[in-house]
Amino acid sequence: MKKLLGLIIGSLAMALTIGAPDVAAQTKVRLSVGGQSALYYLPLTLTARLGHFKEEGLDVEISDLAGGSRSLQALVGGSADVVTGAFDHTIQMQAKNQPLQAVVQLGQFPGFVLAVLSSKAAAYRGPADLKGMKIGVTAPGSSTHFMVQYIMVRVGLKPDDASFVGVGAGPTAVSAVRRGEIDALVSVDPVINLLTSEGAIKIVADTRTVAGTRQVYGGLYPAAVLYLTPAYAQSNPKAVQSMVNAFVRTLKWISTHSAEEIVKVMPEEHALGNKELYIRSIASSIPMYSPDGRISREAAETAYNVLREFDPDVKRATIDVTKTFTNDYVSKVPSR
Repeated sequence: MKKLLGLIIGSLAMALTIGAPDVAAQTKVRLSVGGQSALYYLPLTLTARLGHFKEEGLDVEISDLAGGSRSLQALVGGSADVVTGAFDHTIQMQAKNQPLQAVVQLGQFPGFVLAVLSSKAAAYRGPADLKGMKIGVTAPGSSTHFMVQYIMVRVGLKPDDASFVGVGAGPTAVSAVRRGEIDALVSVDPVINLLTSEGAIKIVADTRTVAGTRQVYGGLYPAAVLYLTPAYAQSNPKAVQSMVNAFVRTLKWISTHSAEEIVKVMPEEHALGNKELYIRSIASSIPMYSPDGRISREAAETAYNVLREFDPDVKRATIDVTKTFTNDYVSKVPSR
């Protein structure tokens, strides 16, 4: 009788496990991002919420930090395995002899906007007037910071002719403008669209289109990418390929779905309390996302040329931009 009971219990246990996801078999990946609520990182949020990571056998733990520079610090410090962040950091770190490599591109232009507060707009005639201003960026050392520094040095200012304040990429940035804590802001949608709708800011430089990106940077400019160390890629080739597979699936999903459909998947709090404006922001941002995840050498060279203008380490270094990215993983993404 005891033997029969044991067989029944064993059979029930086996039945319960059949078809259940094998959590133990999933590969754990620690991913860091700076300001996940920004539309700059929409493909990351969608990939997680659509279940593409899990379907690729990954257990991805996302740490959302204040800005891209903080994400980079997490990777260098060993608390993150990979980063969803700005391509710029792969160039900067090569200049410091700490190689990083982008393995899939999420954004084909940045979507950054430089705006002055409406209270300062009447006195603003051009970038030279940024001198002495307190400028909000997602975090000092992040790509939003790089954009305004580049604009400043192009008109003869020094990178430290203004002061820079980290205000994040979401509600904290909105609050900083509403309270008048800063004079100007570099941010992304939906923050920019929300503040524009309130008449709180005047846009003076805009990279939310290809034309605007070329006007600011002088060429195509890679935006958000998934980057990591070559050592991690060598030790975890299957995990890296699985991450790239998941992101490319999401990029293709974005291209075939409407803004309304995308909003239904996104967290409600990312809309900053204005769902209609959020839908419009996503609709206008869809062209910003890469259709296939590939990184072009032309865009990488533009980023290198921009950083050389104000980053002394990059200016002194001789950098081979082909080592800052690879399309090998994207090329191996299975067609579905």
